[in-house]
Amino acid sequence: MECGERAGRQMLIFDADDTLWENNVIFERVIDEFLEWMTPPGGDRAAVRAVLDGIEAAHAVTLGYGSKVFLHSLGECVRRLRGRAVTAAETARIAGWAAAFDGGRVELIPGVVETLTELARRHELLLLTKGDTEEQQRKVAVSGLTGHFRAVHVVAEKNVGTYEELIRSYDLVPSAVWMIGNSPKSDILPARAAGLNAVFIPNDHTWVLEHGELDPGDEKVLRLAAFGDLLRHF
Repeated sequence: MECGERAGRQMLIFDADDTLWENNVIFERVIDEFLEWMTPPGGDRAAVRAVLDGIEAAHAVTLGYGSKVFLHSLGECVRRLRGRAVTAAETARIAGWAAAFDGGRVELIPGVVETLTELARRHELLLLTKGDTEEQQRKVAVSGLTGHFRAVHVVAEKNVGTYEELIRSYDLVPSAVWMIGNSPKSDILPARAAGLNAVFIPNDHTWVLEHGELDPGDEKVLRLAAFGDLLRHF
């Protein structure tokens, strides 16, 4: 595979959540508490989670992403499981979880700062993240990473059209562009469909709705174990 230093200066596009900083682990902590609350003694915790996953999948299409949509999904899950309107007390309990997402800092993935600092010397970097615009912009700002990127793009969804629009906007040559992220669904598969190369860096806490099957024979997908490994290839 030709990449990085053998191919000269390139455009590297980075995902944010769960690639540059931890994100879904916060949601999973809240979900654990939610399941503990909603699963009756001797009940099927996995069945409750399946209902929530289905609601989140539907809401992702109609409402988008982010903590506000997530909390709304928790309320909808309570309504479905209990077969009635959500009470004021239940609404207040769900609202209390909003504090988990209001922090003024993000937990950077190990090696991110050092790696981006060096990569920005060698290549041109873009940041591409999806979700609630205000929420994502806040995370980008508190991360302290903005200066590494030529531009930051917050989009509602990351699909083939999103990547094709970036190609047009920056007049890119797809074969000289790499999309780097942890999500097969949003970072790797649509980028490849748009003709870009991709770097898959898995995260143990990747949201279940971001999973997807990658072609093991696709030589244009570079698989790395850690973020810092990018320096060995670019």
